Amino acid sequence: MKELINTAASHQGQILAALGEHLLLSVEALLIACLLAIPLGMLLAHSKRAGEVVFQITSIIQTIPSLALLGLLIPLVGIGTTPALIALTAYGVMPIYQNTYSSLRNIDPNLEEAADAFGLSRWRKLTRLEFPMALPMILSGVSISLVMIIGTATLAAMIGAGGLGTYFMLGIQQNNNTYLLIGAGLSAILTLAMSALLKFMSSSKKHFQLTATVLAILALGLGVSQMPKLFSPKQEEVVIAGKMGSEPDILINMYKDLIEKDNPNVKVAVKNNFGGTSFLFSALKSSKIDIYPEFTGTVLQGLVKEKVATPHDPAKTYQLAKKLLAKEYQLSYLKPMKYQNGYDLAVTKTFSKKHDLKTLSDLAKLDSSLTAAFDPDFTNQQDGYLGLKKAYGLNLQVKTMESALRYKAIASGKAAVVDGYTTDPEIRQYGLVALKDDKKFFPPYQGAPLMKTSFAKKHPGIVKSLNKLAGKISEKDMQQMNYQVSVKHASASKVARRYLQKHGLL
Repeated sequence: MKELINTAASHQGQILAALGEHLLLSVEALLIACLLAIPLGMLLAHSKRAGEVVFQITSIIQTIPSLALLGLLIPLVGIGTTPALIALTAYGVMPIYQNTYSSLRNIDPNLEEAADAFGLSRWRKLTRLEFPMALPMILSGVSISLVMIIGTATLAAMIGAGGLGTYFMLGIQQNNNTYLLIGAGLSAILTLAMSALLKFMSSSKKHFQLTATVLAILALGLGVSQMPKLFSPKQEEVVIAGKMGSEPDILINMYKDLIEKDNPNVKVAVKNNFGGTSFLFSALKSSKIDIYPEFTGTVLQGLVKEKVATPHDPAKTYQLAKKLLAKEYQLSYLKPMKYQNGYDLAVTKTFSKKHDLKTLSDLAKLDSSLTAAFDPDFTNQQDGYLGLKKAYGLNLQVKTMESALRYKAIASGKAAVVDGYTTDPEIRQYGLVALKDDKKFFPPYQGAPLMKTSFAKKHPGIVKSLNKLAGKISEKDMQQMNYQVSVKHASASKVARRYLQKHGLL
């Protein structure tokens, strides 16, 4: 509980922003679903064949897995809020339509006949009799739809739409229960609060009118509060995104501070925990984002089309990555930082002392019955264990597991060796020793800002600001900063700013 409170306090701004994104996205999807489903249900209530066809179509949409639907939408409408809103609306339509259609079809025939006898027109019969009687059932469908939308909206974080799903993803990735509790707890509170509001609205006509009036006033007030922004001098917005985890979050906040300090007419929007490598790379090429930090080894191993051997010299690796990015994608790769976030194998200090382990060659001399806990990607990559096995003659008993769990495994004595990255905070957290890659097998991984060449030419001031990080930040510095954010739950923006101030960059 103490850790939860500390994390909530240190991430207060980010948590509120994520909650606001989640609420706005959910409400927008619900409103659009209502505007589609309720009129459609009213229109088809007296046409059984057409009504059943539409019901079957909406039911089929419900059977499509959320991730599959989002994946299908990305090539059509890109990433971010738009595909998330379309998917959530599609999932929200069925319960509302079903309840609207069914409730209008099941109104007592005697009442219908009485309305006809009194000479009510089709419109007056709908508005004075049918719709008021169907309203409780319709609002029940809206409530069901709301729960589905809020729950499914957590997946929006996977395509850059933000929301509380960010904390689910971070919690799973880092094996951090605090983040999972924040995401799950706020999602549950949001669902309960919105469901209570809908229940209050449906309890009486007076409550419905009161709630609608209050919401209209709030919407009007929000609109008025945004008016000054429409008349204030326009600032250019630059979007900087980062991959999942503490390190990219720290880097993009450094970029933000440096750019805004030197370029007062530029407003930087930070998209932290935006997604994986291929997702960010696609977003950059399609101009959904302007800048993100990428690593030299990753560029040559997975991004460029031309298959080339990765040099072991960091400078040559960077120059080759820079050249191929410019040639194939018209992208500019700025100067890299000092540290390398490359692969390593780590053991406990006790194990290292017992067997006099300092290098990977030393590890190869030990008994092959040693258990290793490796990430699934590392286990099956040529620049991971497959190549490492040949280079050093390793023959470990490998167990694959999720990234966050492998450190738990070595800490609890379930594994003797783990893979990781040189800047992982868990090395310090669990008192591990990273073994030296004495044969220089692992490719260099230096990080640097990546952007479109057209953007770099248009913004020489931004390029100059970001180049201040060239040759800066040691592995020890980054490991310490990662430790502060991942383990101590300090704010990434504050940790980034402290480093810049301490080294005279801000």
